[in-house]
Amino acid sequence: MSVRLPLRRCDVAVIGAGHNGLVAALLLARSGLRVVVLERAQVVGGACRTERPFPRAPGLAHSTGAYLLGLMPPELLRQLELNLPLIRRDPHYFLPTLEGPPLVFGSDPELARRQVVALLGEHDWEANRALQAELAQLRDDLAPALLAEPLTLEETAERYLRPALRSTFRELCLGSVAAYLDRFGFRSPLLPAMYAVTDGLTGLSGGIDSAGSGLNFLVHNLCRLPGADGTWMLLRGGMGTLTRSLAEAADRAGAAIVTGAEVTGLTFSGDQVAAVVVGEEELGATTVLAACDPFRLAALAGDRLPRELVRRLEAARCYGSTLKVNLALRGLPRFPCLPEDAPSPWGATVHLLPPDPLQSLRRMADEVSRGRLYPEPPIEWYVHTTLDPTLQDDEGHHSSALFVQSVPYEIQGSSWQAELDGYVARLLEICDRFAPGTSALVEDVFALPPPAIEAHFGMSGGHIFHLDNSIGFDRRMPYRTGVAGLYAGSAGCWPAGGVIGAAGHNAARCMLADLGRA
Repeated sequence: MSVRLPLRRCDVAVIGAGHNGLVAALLLARSGLRVVVLERAQVVGGACRTERPFPRAPGLAHSTGAYLLGLMPPELLRQLELNLPLIRRDPHYFLPTLEGPPLVFGSDPELARRQVVALLGEHDWEANRALQAELAQLRDDLAPALLAEPLTLEETAERYLRPALRSTFRELCLGSVAAYLDRFGFRSPLLPAMYAVTDGLTGLSGGIDSAGSGLNFLVHNLCRLPGADGTWMLLRGGMGTLTRSLAEAADRAGAAIVTGAEVTGLTFSGDQVAAVVVGEEELGATTVLAACDPFRLAALAGDRLPRELVRRLEAARCYGSTLKVNLALRGLPRFPCLPEDAPSPWGATVHLLPPDPLQSLRRMADEVSRGRLYPEPPIEWYVHTTLDPTLQDDEGHHSSALFVQSVPYEIQGSSWQAELDGYVARLLEICDRFAPGTSALVEDVFALPPPAIEAHFGMSGGHIFHLDNSIGFDRRMPYRTGVAGLYAGSAGCWPAGGVIGAAGHNAARCMLADLGRA
């Protein structure tokens, strides 16, 4: 299919209209550069988009990729002049139980304390307080580092961390989430398992004992959004609200955004990038920002990238480990663990944990490493239409999601095509266990195992973070690729994978500095 390009030549070509590419395009266009953004999909947003993916509920809107906004620095939001319609989830965590009262974490610390003490005892409440206090200190100390170029782990500790936290910081970044949480002396496995799943395992190719899972845990605890108190928030209208707002701002600043325009190659003049190839056309640009994943960038650059960088990328290559089961529901079930007159806190992340949760997580890691589907995975369950009715259709369907860690990219002796329906049914059986009748309420399913994530969002290997967040600091993809005029600015760069936007910001700063426009 032919694509009509708005220009034959521009100052900067941006490959990919995900949130990082749009952040960079906005900043570059505001500096006076002629910017063209090229997006292979028919819509902007990358994995940060709102879609209507349900044939049986065609008017129901849903965030199909990223579900929540947590890690975007407030300083970046101010610089971009974005005033996003954030929705605070209160409560933000709900841990239903099969025996005994549930746990609900929200803005009322006294209510949380009473529940934890009643179910787990005073000791675990104090352990939880100590954990949250230390994470708050780490979050505050690291904040300035996110919008700066990466340093080594050691340099980061020395420059940004208070002396009393440096040793803890190093051990956390290099070690496992299980070892870190064990430091606080929890007696029950419930809270460590919940935190390990939602913050340590998300997007990770490994288990709770894997080296570097501590860094993934730390990354997921860096939320500083206004009014969030360290929690992650909803965006009214779904996650596509962010990328739509960025695209509109970039357009007002003068950037041209072309969808349905897949970049298939780069051309060079000597050692300098000269153009991007789109179908049968070329767009001349001596400065190119690849906001696609690093492996896609490497394929476009051919043999131009430095050998050492290619070697590092290949050593870091791994495949996606998450399953996104997006659901259209006709109604909402109840949780028997709640009092009859208590509303179900559907706006929270609902944590469904397996029996003997920590040991189950270890068995899961072993099974997934062998290419097998684990029958009792933990599930993070979302129903965001309860807090954002703008997503609902005229029939009142609810959009829901089961976010599952961990699954194999390839299933040993079988395939996702053969196993997906049965595994989704198994996940719904787990939901039925905690909230009877869930399966009967399912109107439609849009499930994305790792190969489907790869195809739907264009992420190599179906990895939602491009590179594992166990890889950090200056070991991630550099903004300056080593090829004149060619830059990287995606989730595979510092500071981490996720909807952060710092990579787009930092890459744009590097480009402006090199162009003499700093």
